[in-house]
Amino acid sequence: MDALAEKVAEQGVGSIFLYTHEAHPGEHYPHLTSMEQKFWHAAALREVYGLQRPILVDALDGACHRAYGSMPNMTWIFNRSGIPVYRSDWTDMHSVANAIDYFLDVAQRRRERERLAPFRVERLDYRSQDRDAFYAGLERNGPRAVREFREAFG
Repeated sequence: MDALAEKVAEQGVGSIFLYTHEAHPGEHYPHLTSMEQKFWHAAALREVYGLQRPILVDALDGACHRAYGSMPNMTWIFNRSGIPVYRSDWTDMHSVANAIDYFLDVAQRRRERERLAPFRVERLDYRSQDRDAFYAGLERNGPRAVREFREAFG
């Protein structure tokens, strides 16, 4: 997502990462009990994954996360007026890039004075699954994270 964020920044599109909580806490990255711990986890996330985008940290009680749907890996796109124009319950770079390209095209069409009327769309997108990378992330959190995930989902 950082590469996409860098690419679209040249077109005036901003991107942030909202750190909410550990989806699969373990011994190394346990359940969050303080804001200090939450800031430390967010900093570690930046280091582990090499994130370049600004990271905002949600309140300890997850108020922002709950307000925007509570899914573990959501993406939202807002227009300049703060109106949500895209919401996905999972982050997939290809889907996000497609949406950004579409909305940049809409902005261009409006600059050209084309009359446009909004409407809602719902579609099912598909993402690649890398189980090895997922389990590597669980292992980074600690053996308990791996064990609990396997017990819950097999």
